Amino acid sequence: MDPTPLHLAFLALAGVAAGILGTAGGITSLIAYPALLAVGIPPFSANVTNSIALLGSGLGSSLGSRPELRGHGATLRRWVPVAVVGAVAGALLLLATPPGVFAWIVPFLVAGAGILLLLQPRITRWHAARDRPIGPAWVAAAILGVTVYDGYFGAGSGVLMIAVVLILIDHDLARANALKNVMLFFADLLPAVLFALAGPVVWVAVVPLGLGALAGGLIGPRVMRRAPRTPVRIAIAVLALGLAVWLLVQAVFMP
Repeated sequence: MDPTPLHLAFLALAGVAAGILGTAGGITSLIAYPALLAVGIPPFSANVTNSIALLGSGLGSSLGSRPELRGHGATLRRWVPVAVVGAVAGALLLLATPPGVFAWIVPFLVAGAGILLLLQPRITRWHAARDRPIGPAWVAAAILGVTVYDGYFGAGSGVLMIAVVLILIDHDLARANALKNVMLFFADLLPAVLFALAGPVVWVAVVPLGLGALAGGLIGPRVMRRAPRTPVRIAIAVLALGLAVWLLVQAVFMP
């Protein structure tokens, strides 16, 4: 990549938009990943570059979500290590296998998360009617599955994680979103180090995208705090379905 000032400004603005959209709902890569492709970065390099740059979004959103995280220290201590293990496994899988192995599976995972978000109130009522708590093994398996995927590819992992947290851990959307932000931030740290050491990172793109994402990440939780819950949940689900269609089109026409 031979950057121009216009490229750098475009990536910075994309980072801000991605940070706001992602930390307020989980669709960060809907903006950031296509922006990297748009400035001429190949898909595999864009994937690892995106993973490093969006640490800024995770840091900003974690700092901005402190009010929603009160009383959830034990929850984070319990599930963050699971998320970290899953993400590292996914990153190692990415570095050891050909890019695109999951290309046909990813759109359906993201679409499934969108559908789960749409159905979340019914699923929550069903759990309440059963009056039986979900076993920690199921929660761990769900978090592990999402974070393996997050470390491997990442696009749509935020909406997958928010669906898991909202259904299995905390039924309040703002708190579930805050927990998602923190778990994915810590999950992404070690994979970012692996990518920095062994992956084809485009560092000149990391700086503007990462700084923009940090700013957007600080703004996103404030947006979520004030937004009406049901319209936001539906909007996230619709965006997830849109991302799924985009990923499927990419798999078909840009393998």
